[in-house]
Amino acid sequence: MTTSTSSITCTSLSYAWPDGTTVFDDLTLVFGQGRTGLIGLNGSGKSTLVKLITGELAPAAGTVRVAGEIGHLPQHAALDTSRRVDDVLGIARTRAALHAIEAGDAREEHFTAVGDDWDVEERALATLGGLGLDHIGLDRAVGEVSGGESVLLRLAALLLRRPDVLLLDEPTNNLDLYARRRLYAAVEAWTGVLVVVSHDRELLERVDQIAELRSGGVTWYGGDFTVYEEQLAAAQEAAERLVRAAGSDLRRQQRELADAQVKLARRKRYGQKMWDSKREPKVVMGERKRQAQVSAGKHRIMHEERLAEARERLDHAVEAVRDDDEIRVDLPSTAVPQGRSVLTLSGVHLAHGTRVQGEFELRGPERIALVGRNGAGKSTFLRTVAGELAPRSGEVVAHVPLRFLPQRLDLLDEDLTVAANVARFAPATTDNQIRARLARFLFKGARADQQAAGLSGGERFRATLAALMLADPAPQLLMLDEPTNNLDMASVRQLTTALESYEGALIVASHDIRFLDSIGITRWLRMDGDGLRDTTAEEARGEPGTG
Repeated sequence: MTTSTSSITCTSLSYAWPDGTTVFDDLTLVFGQGRTGLIGLNGSGKSTLVKLITGELAPAAGTVRVAGEIGHLPQHAALDTSRRVDDVLGIARTRAALHAIEAGDAREEHFTAVGDDWDVEERALATLGGLGLDHIGLDRAVGEVSGGESVLLRLAALLLRRPDVLLLDEPTNNLDLYARRRLYAAVEAWTGVLVVVSHDRELLERVDQIAELRSGGVTWYGGDFTVYEEQLAAAQEAAERLVRAAGSDLRRQQRELADAQVKLARRKRYGQKMWDSKREPKVVMGERKRQAQVSAGKHRIMHEERLAEARERLDHAVEAVRDDDEIRVDLPSTAVPQGRSVLTLSGVHLAHGTRVQGEFELRGPERIALVGRNGAGKSTFLRTVAGELAPRSGEVVAHVPLRFLPQRLDLLDEDLTVAANVARFAPATTDNQIRARLARFLFKGARADQQAAGLSGGERFRATLAALMLADPAPQLLMLDEPTNNLDMASVRQLTTALESYEGALIVASHDIRFLDSIGITRWLRMDGDGLRDTTAEEARGEPGTG
């Protein structure tokens, strides 16, 4: 049961990647009561910190202490499909003993297994019901539930245990809107210590505080994500003012040093002139020369110290201002004229059962949002259009060059550099042209020579997007499958910027309505058991809970 003394304490924590790259060095922080959103750029160490807390990783130095029982929902954790739901919930033994007693078997071992947990089934069903899983039952095999349902099932197991501390690592990835809302409700109802690693803004609007992991340290912001953005904007505005003030001070110190050097040069010339004319005794002139040199040295050192201090203040001020480089995509060959036929589907029956009734056509630079519950067939539809899957029947015709960005981001050759990977998709393009275009995707200079295997999540995403959009021929239809999964906030902004300047047609399958709103969707399509049909943005936001 959750207690007010539950907490996570990390003291002088240090950890490095196997290649020696430091992730944390002498990190100290405490997670207390309440809901904390842990955010940061891809590669900043969020999941690593969670693994250090759970004991999955051992720190190089420092300690982690968890007061209370801990529950952890990892980012990637597959369930054994042969297990039953009650086994995943951890109640199979208790439930079997309870059924044995109800059947008249009064052996002591059954009563010991049940203990005081006589309402275990009722509690389990209530927990499942609270997450929208009351339809799956306790006897069902895990292999019969969808991917989104399996995430909620793992969460149900944690809630049923009622741990003191709950850690959630990107829990909404691959969840449809209905499942997300169930998870949001569970988070809002949590009263103990909760740390959630997420890029899902809707989820982060439900926390009590934000902890931002950046450059191996943590900065705390009281309030939800909106409050965090407001506080960050104010801090950045103040930092920019400091940069301007520090820059002005640096220029003043440079002018003063230059003026001082001119004055000293004049004095030196005057002294030399007096020496040459021998207007005063040699001893007097020698002493004056010595004093002038001492005074000049002190004066020069004073101004150089002031200049160094001004430079240091400017450097510190600049460090506080974040570098918000944005992707620039201006590829005129991707433009699609209004009304031009881009894609036609005729009587298509998808490989996994869904039908696209009649004829479906995409014309001109339409921007289509493809929404629907988990398992409805959205990924199958995109893979069929991309030519990766053959339909059971019907015809798919793409009238323009197209490219497909899958969820897994597995298009890159791990052994090649970023530039070499792009060259695979554009063999007729020169190396200089590739590097010039890669700079627009923030791979400038030596960054284009990074090996794909060593890229962070955000870098891998940008490299994959660059390879697709710089392909030859340039894609006039771009299809994205859950593109914001596993992307940090900065990467989502970069993607949004890239798509804003893309002039071709788009089909984007996503459960992230806020992201879809940001990229100028012109047509909303829902995929469900009845096939593909037009819908509205309002209906997409109010996705029904059945299906």
